[in-house]
Amino acid sequence: MIPVTIDGQRLEVEPGTTILAAAKQAGIAIPTLCDSPLVSASGMCRVCSVEVTDGRPGRVVTACNYPLHEPTVVATRSERALRTRRGVVELMLARWPNVPVVLELARDLGLSEARFTHPKRNLNSKACILCGLCVRLCDEGVWHHVLAFEGRGDDRRVVMPFGTQNATCVGCMACANICPTGAITFSGDPNDPVDAARIRRAGSELTREVVLLDRQQCHMREVGTAHLVEVMNDYDLLPVHNYRFGAHADTHKIASDKFKKVFTQGVADGCSLGCDMGCAKAVEGHVLRTGPDKGKKVLVDGPEYETAAGCGSNIGVFEPWVIVELNYYCDHYGVDTISYGTLTAFVMECFEAGVLDLERTGGLDLRFGSFDGALELLHQMARGEGFGLIAGQGVRRMKGIFAERFGADPAYLQDIGMEAKGLEYSEYVTKESLAQQGGYGIALKGAQHDEAWLIFMDMVNKQIPTFEDKAEALHYFPMWRTWFGLNGLCKLLWNDVEPEDNGTSGAPAKVPAHVRGYCEFVAGMTGREVTPDDLIVQSERVYNFQRVFNLKAGFGRRAHDVIPYRSQGPVTAEEYVSRQERYDKQLKEEIGLDPTAMTLDERRAALRKYREDRYQSLLDAVYKRRGWTSDGIPTLAKVRSLGLDKVEGLVELLAAHGVTE
Repeated sequence: MIPVTIDGQRLEVEPGTTILAAAKQAGIAIPTLCDSPLVSASGMCRVCSVEVTDGRPGRVVTACNYPLHEPTVVATRSERALRTRRGVVELMLARWPNVPVVLELARDLGLSEARFTHPKRNLNSKACILCGLCVRLCDEGVWHHVLAFEGRGDDRRVVMPFGTQNATCVGCMACANICPTGAITFSGDPNDPVDAARIRRAGSELTREVVLLDRQQCHMREVGTAHLVEVMNDYDLLPVHNYRFGAHADTHKIASDKFKKVFTQGVADGCSLGCDMGCAKAVEGHVLRTGPDKGKKVLVDGPEYETAAGCGSNIGVFEPWVIVELNYYCDHYGVDTISYGTLTAFVMECFEAGVLDLERTGGLDLRFGSFDGALELLHQMARGEGFGLIAGQGVRRMKGIFAERFGADPAYLQDIGMEAKGLEYSEYVTKESLAQQGGYGIALKGAQHDEAWLIFMDMVNKQIPTFEDKAEALHYFPMWRTWFGLNGLCKLLWNDVEPEDNGTSGAPAKVPAHVRGYCEFVAGMTGREVTPDDLIVQSERVYNFQRVFNLKAGFGRRAHDVIPYRSQGPVTAEEYVSRQERYDKQLKEEIGLDPTAMTLDERRAALRKYREDRYQSLLDAVYKRRGWTSDGIPTLAKVRSLGLDKVEGLVELLAAHGVTE
């Protein structure tokens, strides 16, 4: 810690803390004009000038960008500091005599008017005072790079590139909100909303939160969703070796800091024009080591967390370059990285269990960690040859093939084959989160976390302890995720930026303030005032129609919401032993059994029955909350309440499946 004395007040601060930050910590006010927590300090306006003594002769510095690395004495209102400050403000007063922030600074310094007239005098009360906040925020805050300075000295001014309207300006309003004078205004909107200003107000608040809070929370602007690798590992949630385990000693080798070194930084991504999160990252200049493009230097879009976990830890690979290469070729071939990672992990476990061997894989070594085999498997899938012809059909079909051709136990394959409704699981270990098990199993499209990601709310934060609480979350979250999809909006800004006062403890809403923001968005766009419940109902109509559509296609019943046991608990003895203390404690405290009097197989069987029964109880609670029958079919009353009974043939379809009055 560095001792510092500011205006006679002694305190200690972390090395590198600026004088301005230290003064704020001590409750001492230093005037500023070009300072904001949303951008880096520049010292441009020099209004925060103070006098420092640190073993050298006293001198005047700008407090906002002067880091403390040695014992320092600071005087914020010494004669030298005030003289410098008055000179700076008097120049401003001479040029912009009617701008309120300049007048306020002048009054605080005892200046009523300037002693001279500036040749570029501007009487506009909303004149641009060249503080540079808008330029810096556009450049380093929201990464749009639309604003810039032009000219020098008295001729300096803020312009858009080449002095013309730039097509990349999306009207995010960040510059207008940070401007201290009101010099920036917006007019017109190609989307022709009813109230563009209302939308921008809601959006600008979200922009402020992203720029200010992401650096403290998820660092998604630096590493995207890859920040989850180490987080999931810490909470025993990172899939390792086909979801058998939730952590690995080598995870640090593929943690987000390794990808941060190769991700291009500080540029907007290609996901959504104007997004200030910019979580879609890219690796530029990766030289391919395998496949048809071997030797080429390419740009790789990613990897995100799901790719790092699925094509990394889940298949036992802890080499960043392999993950990047698999990411590139999955994109190149049009293969989903989640499905590839999960199906490959299934294949590798089958290989190590003796279901597969070198003869059956055509010579491919597909043990966990065999990245040469993993890469070649992907290339074979793309070429449509060898074992890739089998693997490329996905986990569900491989279960049948392995049982029929190789004599594998179908029950064992069902337990370890991580898919639901034919869709491979995304990359989270759900054994200790009943709500997330439901999020995967009941999802209309199959086991994908996008519909309801409840692991932290359920397992870590313990916010939804009862079946009814979990059922409420499994109603609320899928409806919001559906609503985002219907409106072409990204869920991450709602989900991954949390203001400190969000008030979510014990509530099903993720961030209530953000929910209200989306209501503002809808009202501003359409002119129709809406509540969160109105938006939920919009989604319910679509969601229930989708469930009935599944029914028409031969799915959509309770039997189709089953999940592999590995997502509920330990399949093998090795898995049980890896968390034996946890599982034994549950047998004793939750079931009332004495594990010391039981064999390992007996413990596994008892735990399995308990967990499978709990999953069935969860289905009961969720179906009831959603207004569905015990078989998971929307009731006639639910359909009518949503106006879906007017859809031709829908009521008759329900009747054919036993759903009547």
